[in-house]
Amino acid sequence: MPNRTPLLFLPGLLCDAALWGHQLETLGDVAEMTVADMTQDDTIDAMAARALAAAPDRFALCGLSMGGYAAQAIMRQAPERVTRLALLDTAPGPDTPERTAGRRALMAQAAAGDLDGVVDHHMAGFIAANRQDDAALTAVVRASARNVGPAAYQRQQTAIINRPDNRPNLGKITCPTLVMCGRLDIMTPPAVHEEMASAIPGAKLVIIENCGHLSPLERPEAVSAVLRYWLAD
Repeated sequence: MPNRTPLLFLPGLLCDAALWGHQLETLGDVAEMTVADMTQDDTIDAMAARALAAAPDRFALCGLSMGGYAAQAIMRQAPERVTRLALLDTAPGPDTPERTAGRRALMAQAAAGDLDGVVDHHMAGFIAANRQDDAALTAVVRASARNVGPAAYQRQQTAIINRPDNRPNLGKITCPTLVMCGRLDIMTPPAVHEEMASAIPGAKLVIIENCGHLSPLERPEAVSAVLRYWLAD
């Protein structure tokens, strides 16, 4: 297919390629898509470097949550390679002491063998309150978490805890940028995305209604439609 844009997806904590399932199924006419491996490294910069090493010379970049932290790291490491950027349900700032303490408790729980309990805890933040009883949706989240596994979870949380404050770098982003989140995202709320979009020159802000943190899974048609416009813009 001619004129397909190389597009690199970066999943979030405990997520795998299933996060982008609808996009992978429906955007193939306009994008040549790959999903980065976010399970091997324990720093955000290393995740970004690994993704860059496997990526085409120039590509569109879309990251969610932890993947959004890595996308911002890619913009620090190799901005000239990114043709357009999408930051979904993420944040530019560092971890807070309260969040770090909670992460360390969950890491200990996972290390003790209770990954299912850890996923139970995360589900309240990952998925909007009105979708917690959606068995098909939560099954995808649980299956992805099992695929990622407890060892990679430790590495991912370590990377998230130690991520840098990227707010001073947002104004340096020059490629077309989309900032998008779910209206009901309690992990990285709309206000965070409003701040991020206002700091990136020319960024476009999209809020997905009736949607929580894992927007590509919760509202796949809406997210795919917005990404299609973003790729064509």
